[in-house]
Amino acid sequence: MSNQEKIYLLALHRLSYIGDATAKKLIEIVGSAEAVFNEKSQNLQKINGLGTKRIHSIKKEVDLDRAENELKFIVDNEIDFLYFKDKTYPTKLKHCIDGPLILFQKGNVDLQNKRIISIVGTRKITSHGIQFTEQLISDLSVFDPVIVSGFAYGTDITAQKAALNHNLQTIGCFAHGMNQVYPKVHKKYVNDIMKHGGFFTDFCSDDKFDRNNFLKRNRIIAGLSEATIVIESAEKGGSLVTAEMANGYNREVFALPGRYSDKMSIGCNNLIKKQQAMLLTSAADIAYILNWDIEQKPKPAHQTQLFVDLSDEEKIVVESLKSLQKTEIDPLALSCQIPTSKLSTILLNLELKGLVRPLPGKQFELI
Repeated sequence: MSNQEKIYLLALHRLSYIGDATAKKLIEIVGSAEAVFNEKSQNLQKINGLGTKRIHSIKKEVDLDRAENELKFIVDNEIDFLYFKDKTYPTKLKHCIDGPLILFQKGNVDLQNKRIISIVGTRKITSHGIQFTEQLISDLSVFDPVIVSGFAYGTDITAQKAALNHNLQTIGCFAHGMNQVYPKVHKKYVNDIMKHGGFFTDFCSDDKFDRNNFLKRNRIIAGLSEATIVIESAEKGGSLVTAEMANGYNREVFALPGRYSDKMSIGCNNLIKKQQAMLLTSAADIAYILNWDIEQKPKPAHQTQLFVDLSDEEKIVVESLKSLQKTEIDPLALSCQIPTSKLSTILLNLELKGLVRPLPGKQFELI
């Protein structure tokens, strides 16, 4: 990608009223970020859902000088610039409609063919929470997972330190640009994390630091991983928002239960009670649900019954499952070019017909 296109992407990324989903939609329609700014207003008006405010933002708020300065900062500080269409962009995040248009990465991150989980929770983690988190990561270390968190006080840094202690990759997701470290007291962990993972953010170096940034940051934590684990939480908290986002992305959510009288267990207990998270007692729960500990035995040769009573879309899904074998719903939807909402119904029909079975970890395969 040319530096010119990167500058236009950075400029598009900064516009008011233009979120990630809208920006990606615009690029898909007109072809590039530069083309978005050069497109005539009357053509932009034809795009469904764009509206006057967004068009005005595109035509009046563009600041290429500011974007050029940001690109210089990125280059000077050896930050990786990940575009949502790039092969290097995290695969699971690509399937999130509000995943970042561009993502900034620093460190030695390798997510290829990796098991990735996010661990979140209160900043006021208890001694019980610390002990459980450390034991959980110790027990999971045989699976070599990548541990994602928010690099904040309490649960986040407990999980990331435990990952380092077991020589696991860990990724911290910032709620600010790469020009600073928050909280400052955690600066002492930066070098170790950079050697064994790294940091992600979609905030620019001159973005204003704001508490609302944490909520926006949480979609990256939830979207990067196949499961989000909530260790402890009060009745309200940012980790519950992350869990809600993970559910919205059709990812697994686990929560550590606690006594009803424990303030920092109320949020987790409520998630379990409302069936928004599975009860977590040990690493074995995660390994089983995510299908990490199930031996894959060779399947006998299988031939579907000549597609006798299958619809055209069901035939497409069966053929895709033949090539993909065991798969999650997002890559299957991409392969079939069928929306996930519709695909869920088709998979259920195929399951009732005895052709498909669901697996732990929200995966599917042909019988």
